Amino acid sequence: MTRNRNCTCGNSFYIYLYIYILSTLTWIKSDSHLFPVFIRCFQRNLLSLCSSLTSHPSAPSAPPLLEVRDVFQRCFSRPETEGRSMKTLQKCIVIFALVCCFAVLVALIFSAVDLWGEDEDGITEENCSRNCRVVVVENVPEDVSFLDNGTAHVPLSVGLCDLLDKAIRVVEIVSPLWLLNSSDYESSFQPAAKQGRALLSRLQGLKSRGVQLKISTGVMNAELQTLAAHNAEVHHVNMTALTKGRLLSSFWVVDRRHLYIGSGSMDWRSLATRKELGVLVYDCSCLALDLHRVFSLYWGLQYKDFIPSFWSKRLFALFNKNTPLELTLNSTRAQAYISTSPDMFIPKDRSSDLEAISWVIQEARRFIYISIIDYLPLLSSSSDKYWSRIDGLLREALILRKVRVRLLISCWEETQPLTFNFLWSLRSLCMEQANCSVEAKFFNPRVQGDGSLQGINYNRFMVTDRAVYLGNLDWVGNEFTFNAGVGLVISQPEGVDDRNATVVEQLRAAFDRDWYSRYTRSLQANKIPVCNKHQISRLVPVKAKHLDLGPVPMKTGQHVAGVKPAPLRNSHKDDGQAAVRARHHDDRTTRLNHQVLDSYRERERIRTGHQDNRRSEVNRGGDPVDLHGQSAESSGSREVSNGSP
Repeated sequence: MTRNRNCTCGNSFYIYLYIYILSTLTWIKSDSHLFPVFIRCFQRNLLSLCSSLTSHPSAPSAPPLLEVRDVFQRCFSRPETEGRSMKTLQKCIVIFALVCCFAVLVALIFSAVDLWGEDEDGITEENCSRNCRVVVVENVPEDVSFLDNGTAHVPLSVGLCDLLDKAIRVVEIVSPLWLLNSSDYESSFQPAAKQGRALLSRLQGLKSRGVQLKISTGVMNAELQTLAAHNAEVHHVNMTALTKGRLLSSFWVVDRRHLYIGSGSMDWRSLATRKELGVLVYDCSCLALDLHRVFSLYWGLQYKDFIPSFWSKRLFALFNKNTPLELTLNSTRAQAYISTSPDMFIPKDRSSDLEAISWVIQEARRFIYISIIDYLPLLSSSSDKYWSRIDGLLREALILRKVRVRLLISCWEETQPLTFNFLWSLRSLCMEQANCSVEAKFFNPRVQGDGSLQGINYNRFMVTDRAVYLGNLDWVGNEFTFNAGVGLVISQPEGVDDRNATVVEQLRAAFDRDWYSRYTRSLQANKIPVCNKHQISRLVPVKAKHLDLGPVPMKTGQHVAGVKPAPLRNSHKDDGQAAVRARHHDDRTTRLNHQVLDSYRERERIRTGHQDNRRSEVNRGGDPVDLHGQSAESSGSREVSNGSP
């Protein structure tokens, strides 16, 4: 008996497993009285089967399935079960097959999802590095100089090359543009353009060092094909099919330890003629690992024309606005997390860019300084709609919390006219309101000899008394809805002994330097800055003798008490000098854009011989003109009146 019991326990494992499945299904699908009858039959046949197996030393360790089948057939063919048992068995087999197919399908799905996202080199949220170092990097065009040299930062090209020097295993890059290899003409016209070629050469040299280069981008061109020939892996993301937008993210991840986020892209102009700003974060595997997961999301979207309904757990965010990363930056306590856009690209636990911007604005208590290319709270599709996500928060900060707001907007050919209307609307909130302050300025580019604009301020950041946000997107409704971008939020406590060591103070100093520089102009009531390069070219006198005059303000309805206001340009002089031929505006209620065009035509009609008249008007009715450092290229800062009295 002991021998049979051992046989049952040792050699009949597969028999028990098979019997358990089928007998359970049989008991569920048939009458309950069949189950005990089947068990009794099975026990009797199992004893005889064990006896036959143990009587032959060469028997296998597990009974053959053929003999197991015979046991079932004998039990199901007994008189008391014959008739209904075979039909029940067929049903059980069908059900069992369906269950197996479903289990295999689920296993394949989850297996495929978990493979989306690469090995993270054993770095986890528990063992990653939190003692980090941050460096602000910036590209300032050669012809732009600031009086405050104390806010000079590491050049962007130098910082990116330093990251390549530290690379050991892999460099991951996401960029909206790839145009590092400038033409010979561009290099001769802009000597700094050679920095783009140098960076491209460094990227091609990673292969000889055994460092893997991985690129995710929304464009494909000859430059990327050249990098692919040098062993780079390039994945293309078809944003048009996915979101009907563009991939505007710009960041680097090096060895899951170091990272770069900023406005600068892989374009030689970002290293030469454009004003860019970003940050390098060293030895910060916690933050780099989280940014690597964003890269893995882009990486897995290659060849896809649809967005997955659910994301792999390897793409889930490690930190967000509710649970930020606790770390030290330059030996100072701080919190940080990564945000992304659009909402369709946000896996579990990831904060969106709009949530990050909203959090930074709502946490501000004293000031909010914003440096951005475009500010336009509109959502454009078939028809324009007001987009209040950011604009409404700024209004709330102004009125309810009395936070000082400053906006530094780029003035360039893509600036929308409605931008001025929204800025004027913000300023009108503070009329006759105590402790309410909102200011707006424009950063003006310069027109080059070939007609192009240089020195456009591409900065995209916001700094408050408590935090800083750096992003890749302009503050326009469509940007956050359709385009892919990445943001970085860093908050640091007040009361730190060395405030200059914090990234918050460094970015505030950079904003103040730009705000008070000679390259900015204030937005004045009912006056539109000239931002289009064609308009700028028409307003700049060609002859050298006119270059020292500076911008000529046109004031209406404003003069110093006791001083006779200067005559308008559309009136005749009564002091014996030659009359200025100009058109009279009979209809004072003409639309603003028509009046601006008329003003442009008036300026063209003024002959060069009336130079003395211009000086007379400036001295008697205009604001003082800052002639120091003023050039013909900065004449885009001239403001044109809308003709209101």
